[in-house]
Amino acid sequence: MRLHRRILLWVLSLVASAALPAADVAVFAAASLTDALKEIARTYEPASGDTLVFNLGASSALARQIKEGAPAEVFFSADEAKLDELAKVGLIENDTRRSLLSNTLVIVVNKDGGARITVPADLAKLAGRLALAEPHTVPAGIYAKEYLQKAGLWSQVAGKVVATDNVRACLAAVEAGNADAGIVYKTDALLSKKVTIAYEVAAADGPVISYPLAVVIGAKNPVGARKFVDYLATAPAKAVFRKHGFLVRGSAGER
Repeated sequence: MRLHRRILLWVLSLVASAALPAADVAVFAAASLTDALKEIARTYEPASGDTLVFNLGASSALARQIKEGAPAEVFFSADEAKLDELAKVGLIENDTRRSLLSNTLVIVVNKDGGARITVPADLAKLAGRLALAEPHTVPAGIYAKEYLQKAGLWSQVAGKVVATDNVRACLAAVEAGNADAGIVYKTDALLSKKVTIAYEVAAADGPVISYPLAVVIGAKNPVGARKFVDYLATAPAKAVFRKHGFLVRGSAGER
């Protein structure tokens, strides 16, 4: 009953704010959040009256755009480091920052004739390429490299790595057969009908994956930005994230 009451109160708050002029909210978000955020938008936009304008890509590229003056109002990063960078130069409303989600790494192969991977060590035996999101700047790639280093495999696979712009491009490389295997977030792998999850990295073996978000300093629509950030922490939004395979931090199973 309490959950239903919280949902009702939030809906009523949206109705109460409907008299305010509708506006756009520019949301810069990690590519891995694409499908979940677009589903959330379908409910949020008609209820709030605001229009969410998404810029989706590698968190590193989005952070750089914000530093260069891009008109972002909300930044939803796939790692803490990118938000830390913006906070250090005074571009984040610190009181709005929260670490909302987590994720899991998986090794994927093409469903049709992909490499035979049963354990991570099999990556060292690949005859072809291993796709990763750019391992020096993009969160998904940084997490993957960290995992491979911890597993003692990085030196054996580094020469096989083909780096991509973001995690979705990494997945696409495996789908197209341009890489024999790839390491992506579980949430992305679950969306594809062209790859198979060959191995799921256990929580104890993988890096701590954290998705923080915050309102950006200087937002043209600060009220709308704060309202959307608050909404993403509500039960209805969390349900969508769970549906897409994310782990909600602070809940059972968080990492």
